[in-house]
Amino acid sequence: MISTITLVILVISVLAVDNQPIADSTAPHAITVAGHRILISRSAPSMGVVAIALLAIGVIAACCLALEAIAAFLSINPRRVRLQQLRERSGHLPVAGEPVVITVVIPAHDEEASLPATLEALGQQSRPPDRVIVVADNCTDRTEAVARAMGVDVFTTVDNDQRKAGALNQALSGLLPRLDARDVVLVMDADTRLDERFLEVGAAHLENDPELAAVGGVFYGEDGHGIIGQLQRNEYTRYSLQIHQRRGRVFVLTGTATMFRSDALLDVAAARGLHLPGTSGEVYDAGVLTEDNELTMALKTLGATMASPEQCRVTTELMPDVRSLFRQRQRWQRGALENLASYGLTRGTLRYWGQQIGIGYGTVALNAFLVLIAITVLAVDDWIWFPFWLLIGSVFLVERIATAWSAGWRGRLLAAALLPELAYDVFQQFVFVTCLINILLNRRAGWGHVSHAPIPGSERVDA
Repeated sequence: MISTITLVILVISVLAVDNQPIADSTAPHAITVAGHRILISRSAPSMGVVAIALLAIGVIAACCLALEAIAAFLSINPRRVRLQQLRERSGHLPVAGEPVVITVVIPAHDEEASLPATLEALGQQSRPPDRVIVVADNCTDRTEAVARAMGVDVFTTVDNDQRKAGALNQALSGLLPRLDARDVVLVMDADTRLDERFLEVGAAHLENDPELAAVGGVFYGEDGHGIIGQLQRNEYTRYSLQIHQRRGRVFVLTGTATMFRSDALLDVAAARGLHLPGTSGEVYDAGVLTEDNELTMALKTLGATMASPEQCRVTTELMPDVRSLFRQRQRWQRGALENLASYGLTRGTLRYWGQQIGIGYGTVALNAFLVLIAITVLAVDDWIWFPFWLLIGSVFLVERIATAWSAGWRGRLLAAALLPELAYDVFQQFVFVTCLINILLNRRAGWGHVSHAPIPGSERVDA
């Protein structure tokens, strides 16, 4: 929010400054610092320009708050009595204080290297799971052998050509009919490690609130991968801060790790083809690129409530290079846009439409600002420093450092450098524009799979 406000000040002021009188028309004066001559000017935009900028800030802030308030109001739904009619079976509803039974389902495609650390983290939970199932999907490595050697159940998919969503649908189709209202299914990635209190905290929320349909994780990036990795860690840190500021209200039930009531998943399966896109009887829509984002929309459409407590932390994989990152973000962004097109503008998708409009606005604003800076650099013979603009820029810099603070000293230094993160923002905006073009041209979307090296500290398991 602060960065958006700062950007508005910069863009409006730069556009208007040439046509406005200045508060101090004193010519630039030179000072010498460490033997270098530096020109400084106290010129600043007029009060009229400043007023326009402040008005623009107020309008944008009001729009953001209004959108958030409307989305929160529309998310208030009556109890899900209507949804029970979608199920073929009958059973008692969850009761407050009743202990839940946790089944962990882990889809895995060639995850021999990362699976041991994932299962070890599950074994260290303060509230251990009741059952763990590894869904081995078209594996060509030792994923199945590693899972069996570590004492968990293995479900092997048959002729699955629908990637992760298809693998999960096969596993859940046999599992869900045998569960009841006490049962909770944790779906998590095979390259994700849960904080030791994840299951304890998630189970407590579900046990205390019978109306809560799902508890999502708050994800953080793994160590390593140089500056590319740190940029992603800073991004995830800022996302977790947004979740905290929203008091756990969910953007997306992350595919890295989310706990679902079994009844909520049955609701979705029953509503497919009737109230929701997808094939009747299947929990996940196998035709989408981002199954976690789509499932979140499905649950919100059905009136489900959900949360992401900040104690439910997960550590997940990072993309090791720019090429892998570009493929991942294209899938995420295009999947989000296509999901919105499928659902349309509804009470459950209002905030997501606002988010995409915000991304489009940010793309135009940031790149217009960068173009203006480039034109200025090329147009002047001597660079002049303006204390007014340095003060405005310092607000943006402080915001970047403060929001990345919990990412550690490396994250703070990267944020303080500013330029790498600006380049990262431009990269993500390029992904957004590329996705729009590909959708308009009806180009086929890619998926991509990253092969993992063994995670440091995890032991190799021999069958």
